[in-house]
Amino acid sequence: MIYTVWLPLLLPFLAGPAARRLVSRLAPRQAVRVLALTAAGLAAGSTAALALLVVPGATHVPAVAELGRLLTPVTVHAAVAPGAPAVAGACVALVLLVMCTGLLVRGLLRHRAQLLRARRLAARAGGELLVLPDETPDAYALPGRPGRIVVTAGMLRALSPGEREALLAHERSHLRGRHHRHTAVMTLAALCHPALGALREPLAYALERCADEDAARAVGDRRLTARAIAKAALAARTPGSGGRPGLALAATAGPVPRRVAALLDHGAASGSARNRRATGLAPACALLSCLALSALSAVDAAGDLHTSIEIAQGERRPR
Repeated sequence: MIYTVWLPLLLPFLAGPAARRLVSRLAPRQAVRVLALTAAGLAAGSTAALALLVVPGATHVPAVAELGRLLTPVTVHAAVAPGAPAVAGACVALVLLVMCTGLLVRGLLRHRAQLLRARRLAARAGGELLVLPDETPDAYALPGRPGRIVVTAGMLRALSPGEREALLAHERSHLRGRHHRHTAVMTLAALCHPALGALREPLAYALERCADEDAARAVGDRRLTARAIAKAALAARTPGSGGRPGLALAATAGPVPRRVAALLDHGAASGSARNRRATGLAPACALLSCLALSALSAVDAAGDLHTSIEIAQGERRPR
């Protein structure tokens, strides 16, 4: 436990660089799954590590030792030095754990409030589409039961009929894939460990790329889809300024030139496409390896701590 308990706290710092390479080399849908799974797993591992760091130092407190029926404080295989340093280390870990828990609860409440607001706005629509009489061009997918597509009159006027169809297909993909859940998972994970915030931008890009590809398949024209996204982004120069809910996902978000280039580059040689998929396996394996190592380290540290507690209770002899 001396070393393994620290790994779940350090591994999230390696995830950011791998995530940025992943989204440009792996298929968007696969990238979304890998990023969301990695963020959730690393957040859980780092939180568990903080909890494991609290226990050894806490056993030096008489009330805790009596509650656990410990004959001696937990020192064998402890994550920190015995005595006063152990208590100090446990206090630091406890403060971080309380802060993490508070931020997570606050984030959950904020997410719930945003979802309720989105549902109230979606209830105003009689069908799938809600057109707002606003001259500011904007369009976004609004999660709910069911979700709605919100578009302003200004955005409809800025696009041709074919481009409108592509834009609506893009937002429809966000609703069908429930992409707001992935963004919520990433937001909450970043509250558990600040380093995981580096995964938010790659995930947002991968989600938009998923919707771009779905829209291109729906309208059957990749150039039309690319033109619709570019024109919508140019029209909406101030995205989110019209009171857009926090959970809304829009085609104008993210690095639009990069997304447009990805749509237009679909006709590249098959050998180049295969090469990109092959190189995408490396960052995916790196992220999944970080996830596996974090989980194994937390389990190993928990096992060592359990053994140390049994020794402190006199149920097992120290090795």
